[in-house]
Order: sequence, then C-alpha cells, then structure tokens
Amino acid sequence: MKEQETIQIFQEKKVRTVWDQEEEKWYFSIVDTVQVLTDSPNPRKYWSVLKIRLKKEGSQLTTNCSQLKMQSSDGKYYNTDVADTEQLFRLIQSIPSPKAEPFKLWLAQIAAERLDEMQDPELSIDRALDQYLQLGYSESWINQRLKSIEIRKELTDEWKNRGIKVGSQFATLTDIISSTWSGKTTKEYKMLKGLKKENLRDNMTNTELILNMLAEASTKDISVANEPKTFDENKEVAQQGGNVAKVALKELESKTGKKVVTSLNATDILKKQIDK
Repeated sequence: MKEQETIQIFQEKKVRTVWDQEEEKWYFSIVDTVQVLTDSPNPRKYWSVLKIRLKKEGSQLTTNCSQLKMQSSDGKYYNTDVADTEQLFRLIQSIPSPKAEPFKLWLAQIAAERLDEMQDPELSIDRALDQYLQLGYSESWINQRLKSIEIRKELTDEWKNRGIKVGSQFATLTDIISSTWSGKTTKEYKMLKGLKKENLRDNMTNTELILNMLAEASTKDISVANEPKTFDENKEVAQQGGNVAKVALKELESKTGKKVVTSLNATDILKKQIDK
C-alpha cells in the first residue's frame, strides 16, 4: 500500500486523510469527521459510544473500517480508525448533524478533485494555496509554507530510502533537527506557541519557516552526500543539518537583536496581517 497523508479543510476545520495510490481511494480519519459533524469536546468518546451502538444494531460498518497510522497533535504517528468515502457516507447517516449534507458534498468534491490532480499534479498546489488563503494567511507566508512542504517531502523520501521507519524514528530525527536549530523539540516548540492539535509549521512565522526549511534541506543534502547506513548515523546527520540553520539563526539574532523563535502562533500572525 503506497500512502500519502495530507490535511483537508472543511469549514475551516482540519480532517486528516490518506490517499492510497494502489487502491486509488481516500481514507478519512473518523475521529476528525465526528469532530467536524458534532463539535463534540470529546470526539473519540463519541466515536467509541457510536461504535458500540452500531454493533448492537448489527451494522458491519465498524468491522469493515480500517486503521492507518496518522500524525497526531504531538507529532507522532498512531493507529487511527479510518473509513473510505463509501463507508464515510454510511457513517454520516448515523450521526445527526446539520452539517451532514454539506459534508457529503465536500466528500464528493474531494474525490473529484483527486482525479483531476492525478491528471495535472499542479492542481494540488493550487488547492493548497486556496485553502491557506481561505484561512487568512498572506501570500508571502503561503509561498514559504508550500515550499516547506516540498522540502519536508524530499527529506522524508530520503529517510525512507535509508530505511528509516515512519513513526517513532521519523519523530526522533525531526526532534533532533528542531532542537538543534531552535533549541526546542517539536513538543516544546508547540508548548511555547500554546498549540495542542494544531500543526506547528502552520503556526510559524516566515523566518521560523525559512530556518526550519534550511535545517531540513541541509539534512537531506548531507544525507545524500554521506549515505548514512544506521539510525545512529542518521541522527548525526540530522544534528549536522540542524546546526546549519542554528548558525544562521545566531547570526540573524546578532544583527537584529531579536529572538527568532517566538510564542507567536497563527492567531497572532493573522491578526498582525489584518492590522497592517
């Protein structure tokens, strides 16, 4: 199964999805779907209770649903209940919600858009651009964010080529890169910005994004040049890549007298743009 994880936006709320290239179908996080439809403060509990009810009613839906590893708010990957589009349509019928019909239309649109993107990959970039614009980000920030996605993909592809395991090993290397250049692990960085489930990169300033990109691009280039064989060797490469950005950070801070890594999050960033 060749998978590509991404985030879709429905009414400004994020839904984790995975595209299965072999089956050519989307899988959607059920918990995220429940959150969107119900606004429940505890969507996991809601889904747990709903599963019990569906089983009692003799529904095969919960049996047929799969689990895939998806990135959680702590940056790590966990097995997550998912459903394909057809299963999700059936699930929606069991959840009383005024958002049900708009969500069904959104699902159909997502499926159609993916078919278009398979014919023209540039459309996926255009759609990501539109989603960030809808959330209120500036075009300059969006350009940096889209570039950061490309660089991250190149790095994770390199890690996969080196036999690094998606999940805990990816998270460990990412933390090494982050802590080396910024002085903070991903978790510590998110805590600084007051984040929980939000994506850290979506809450970085332009400068933070640029330095994080420099760290990840440097890690990828060093890995390609040195061809690390073991996980420990990959950890050394991650530290070297992070250090490239650390040098740039220290130089910039010495010239400006300002800290690069700050508590500013998306709310603050967007407010600053509005106030300009």
